[in-house]
Amino acid sequence: MARLFGLIGNRADLAGRVLELEREALRVPPGVFSGGPLSWGIGFYQGGDVLLRRRPNDERTALDVASLAKDLRSDLIVGHVRAATVGNIRTENTHPFRYREWLFAHTGSIDSYAAIRGRLLESIPEFLRKDIRGDTDSEVLFHVVLSFLHDAGRLQDGGTDPRTLVAALSSTASLIDHLIGEVGGRAGFPLNAILANGELVAAIHRGDEKAQNRMAYRIVHGRGDLDLLVADDALRRVRLTDPGALRFTLLASDFAEAQLPDRPSAPHAHAWTALPPRAIVVATRDADPLVETF
Repeated sequence: MARLFGLIGNRADLAGRVLELEREALRVPPGVFSGGPLSWGIGFYQGGDVLLRRRPNDERTALDVASLAKDLRSDLIVGHVRAATVGNIRTENTHPFRYREWLFAHTGSIDSYAAIRGRLLESIPEFLRKDIRGDTDSEVLFHVVLSFLHDAGRLQDGGTDPRTLVAALSSTASLIDHLIGEVGGRAGFPLNAILANGELVAAIHRGDEKAQNRMAYRIVHGRGDLDLLVADDALRRVRLTDPGALRFTLLASDFAEAQLPDRPSAPHAHAWTALPPRAIVVATRDADPLVETF
C-alpha cells in the first residue's frame, strides 16, 4: 500500500498551498500501512537542480503527505509514501529515484519479478544498468523506461515531448507483460508510476480488479482557485498580472474506489477527475493534461 503524487505548475511560490488545499486527499490515514515502518521521499526541481528528501524508516502510523513539501518553492514536485514490498529498508530503495534530470516513483509490485529480473536487466544498456543502486523492482522499472527514452534519442533532451513519454511508458508495460507471460505469470499487473524531467510530469495507471489503486488528477486554474489558495490575510499580497493564468496539475494515486477524491475540495473549485483503468497522462505547466488509454 502506498501514496503517490506529482505536481506541476507555473507558480513555484504557491505549490505548497496547492498541496495544503488537497491535504485530505493526499493524507495517509492510520491503519493503511501494516507489518512494518513506512518510508517516504520527495523529489523536486529548484534553481536548475534536482533535489531529494528521503526518509527510509518512519515510525509514524499516519502521515500528512502535504506537510512533507509545504515549505518548498518549486513548480514540479514528485512525492511517494510506501510500505516496503521489494527491497530492504534503506535510502537506495526509497522513492523517488533519480537519473540526471529524471525522477521516477512507482507503487505496486511487478508480478513474477524474481523470474524476469535477469531479462529486464539484460534489456537495459550497460551505462544505465550501472546506475542502479538498490534492489527494488521499481528502480529496475525506472531504468527500463529510461532505456526506451534512450532508444528514442530523448534521454538527455529536456524538451521531450508528451508523445515520447507516452510511448516509453506504454512500451515498458508491454515489455514487462510479455516477459511475465513467458514465465506463466500474471500480465496486466496493477501499476501506478510517475515520471518527471523538470518540464513534464507523466503517469501510467493500470487498475486492479478490486479498484484499490485508483489514480486521479486535479487542475488548479483561474481566479476561483487562486482565491482558495490565498484565502488567509497573510497571503493576500500574492498578485498575478493575469489571475486566470494560474495553473497547476496535481496527480495522485492509490485510492480505494470509496476514497477517490472525485468532488471539489471547496465550493467553486475544480473537481478531481478519475483516470480510466488503463491510462497514461502527461501534464505540463501551461495546458490541460493529455490523457490516453492503452
